[in-house]
This record gives sequence, structure tokens and C-alpha cells, in this order.
Amino acid sequence: MDQRAKMPVSLPSANPTVSYWQDPPDAIADHRSTPDLPSSADTVIIGSGITGAAVAWNLLQSTNPGSIVMLEARQACSGATGRNGGHTKAASYRTFTHHVSTLGLAAAKQIARLELANILSVHAFARDHSIDCDLNPCQTIDVIYDPAQWDEAVASVCAMRDAFPSGEPEGQYELYSAEEVKERFHVHDGVYQGREEKVQGGVGYFAGSLSAYRFGVGVLRLCLGRGLNLQTGTPATVLEKKVDDGGGMWWEAKTPRGVIRAKRVVLATNGYTAAVWPRLQGVVVPLRGQVTVQRPGSRMPRRGCLPRTYSFIYDKGYEYMVPRPEGSRFAGDIVMGGGLVRAPDDGLLEFGTTDDAAVNDGISEYLKETAPRYFGPDWGEDDPEGRVRSEWTGIMGFSPDGFPLVGKVRGEEGLWASCSFQGHGMVLCWMCAKALVEMMEDRDGEQIIEWFPDAFRIAEERLALRFQGRLDAIPKTREPSAAERQMTSCVANSVWQ
Repeated sequence: MDQRAKMPVSLPSANPTVSYWQDPPDAIADHRSTPDLPSSADTVIIGSGITGAAVAWNLLQSTNPGSIVMLEARQACSGATGRNGGHTKAASYRTFTHHVSTLGLAAAKQIARLELANILSVHAFARDHSIDCDLNPCQTIDVIYDPAQWDEAVASVCAMRDAFPSGEPEGQYELYSAEEVKERFHVHDGVYQGREEKVQGGVGYFAGSLSAYRFGVGVLRLCLGRGLNLQTGTPATVLEKKVDDGGGMWWEAKTPRGVIRAKRVVLATNGYTAAVWPRLQGVVVPLRGQVTVQRPGSRMPRRGCLPRTYSFIYDKGYEYMVPRPEGSRFAGDIVMGGGLVRAPDDGLLEFGTTDDAAVNDGISEYLKETAPRYFGPDWGEDDPEGRVRSEWTGIMGFSPDGFPLVGKVRGEEGLWASCSFQGHGMVLCWMCAKALVEMMEDRDGEQIIEWFPDAFRIAEERLALRFQGRLDAIPKTREPSAAERQMTSCVANSVWQ
């Protein structure tokens, strides 16, 4: 993994795989607000995904936002936002007890609250601004096949119920036995490479889905109406700090179309961050993810328009599944992503790569068989036009400690970042962008401290950590802390233990 983290990060590929969500591209995909690149701006935002769009939107709420120019290497919203599965799903219980052990109960609760608030805020923004993005708030079910992870899930749900009493939404999880999961959610025991994988149980809670691409371009369109200057096809190849004889400081972003100066620059570049700011090499490590869209089998209920989203969790890995809702284009399609650890060496070669112009053939074969394997006889016959409608890849960003990097880049006046979302951007980006703008606008006081986790802030000690991979795939061999043992004591009397 050390060698993968050291691989020089490149700019986005010129000819990426075609994302289902971007076919066809939106009308603003190749938008340039002005024919020529402006020579200067008050703020330059690098990246036009949901983070860049949310930063621009929050800045534009100021009475005097100044001039804002957004640089995008390819088409608008063509990176991870336009390539993910559209799953607005926190799954906070899967990290809660670990956060309690490493950060303390108060911080663990703060992270869980932020994740849910992010989902609710994105949903509300789409509704309030009439963004047509197939928004579908719904329940979700995590089907768990690994006995150890099932035990851990039960303990975590119990801990969250204790930590968020009196009906607080963050603690509202339902536990289902293996029999209930198979009866209610159409899933079955399966076999992978000759090894039986049995359903252990399930966890249900609130989530949702949307077209993140259409949401992202919807936010960009609102920003354009308020004065944002968007320059697509304009990669920032070099970022340099300049100081004049009088001590004045500014940044220069060099592009193939010229140089633009700005007092402040925002890196909204996620997995590509080290390509623009090489000092973050090994701190924000790219990871290529893969997604398929499959036409539903003949026996899938409601022509595949299932009323909830799914995740399928097994030893060291998982897949997520988002059924396209009724009324959407290709309603009933099954969006299935994941499969990383089913590749050789648990997907090691996907770390460090920014090549979304290709797919991993082994993951392709695995994902193609995934939905029929999980749904068994409830899948039925494949669609006459074929099972897989579309397949593509996208680049995520991961940090050594598993948290986003948000705030001022250490030692660099005027350089800000919000990146490294661990493949979890749809429940982190929006609120992180809001926090970043609060910091940029000198409102980093008690109000933000109440809701924004310190663990997400850029800090020197975080930049020195060694990258070990995707932390949710690393087996946990430590003994539980005293805080965890106290919080999960109710499990001993639980019918699920």
C-alpha cells in the first residue's frame, strides 16, 4: 500500500468512461461563462463537483462575495459527483463505536449528526430549489453476511440507541433476523467461489437516492445565475504562491488557457488533489471505484422499482444497490457498485490510480453476477436486451485516518481545501462545504464548533500519518475500550446476540 500511495497523482483522464448519469451530458457540461479565462478573481474554486458547487453557493450568499471563477478540467460535474451511485446513505452505526473509542462519545455523536444533517440538507435543497434530480427519500436495508460484522452491527445499533435517546433520528435503526431479511427483502443465502455466504441479519434505517450529477449541475446553474464564472475544459496544472516586494500575496493558477490570479483558492478536487497541490501526495490517495447499471430480472418486484435501497456487507467489503424509482428515466434499473475486495489482492491496484478511462475486468465480471446472486430465484430471467445497461469508473479520495480534510492548508495563507471523502461524499460534501465557507469568511467560532467535527479539520499531525488503505476493510483486532464496553452492555440481554 505504501507504493500505491506514493504513485504521482495525475489530472483527470481526457476520455473517461461514459457515466450512466452523464449520458447525455447536461446543457452546461461545456459551459464557459466568458470566452476567455479571466486574468484575476477574488476566489478561484478548482473543481465543479458537489463540493465546488456547494462552496460557490455558500460564498454567493454573502452580501459581497466578490468575483468567483470555477475551473473544471473536463466537463462540468464530470468527476466523482457525476459518477457515484447516487446513494444518500449515512450508515453511521458502522463507524460509531470506533469513533467513540478513538475520539470520544461527544465527537462520535457530532459526526453522526452531521451525516444525517447532510442528507436532510441535500434533500431539502433539491426540493426547495426545484432541482429535477429524481430525489427519492426512502428506507434502506443493510444485509449482513459476515457473522463478526453482524455482531458488531448489533452492538453499534444498541450503542447508538443509548447515545441518542428520546426518539432522536440518529438512533433510529431497526434490526431484522436472518429469516425476516430473507422474507421481507427478497434476498437469499448465496455462494461465492464455492463458499457459502449466509444471511446473518439486517439493519434498516432512513436513507435515499438521487442523481448526484443532476443535483450537482442544478446547484451550478443556480450559482451561474448569481454571478459564478464557470470555465470547463480548463485544468489547473500548476498552483503557485506569489509575493511582491511590498509583502502582498496572491495565488496563480496556471492552465492551458492562461494564468488566473486570486487572493484565495479552494481545492474542491477530492481524489485529484495531489495533482494540483503535490504536498498532499500520500495524504489524499485516489481510489478507483466501479459501478454498473443492470436491467431488472423478470421476477423482481414492481418491475424492479423496489421501495428501498440496499447494501450487501461481507468480510472486508460490500456492494451498494440503488433501484431507480418510479417516474425516473429507466425506472427499475438496478445501480450496483462496489466489488473492490473481490479483485486480486483485495483491489490493491485500484489504489493510487486516476484512470477512469478504463474498468477492472475482474470487478466487471463480479458486479455483473452480483444482483442475481443476492436475489436468487427472486431475480428471474434476464431482460431480453441484456443484464448490464452501463458500466463506468470514477475516482474517490481517501485519507490515512478515514476523515475528510477541510480547512486552510497548513502554512499557506489563502489556500483552502475540502476533499478526501472516503467514498462517502454524498453524506459529507454538503456540510463540509458549508463549514469551509464559514472558516473562509472568518466565522469560525462557537457556532461552527458546535456542529463541525475537529477530526475533519486539516491538522499537521493528520498530514504525517501513514496511509493504510480503506479503513473499513482493515480487520479490527484491538480490544474494545471501556467506553465501548459500557455503551454496548445492553447487547448481552438482546435477542439479537
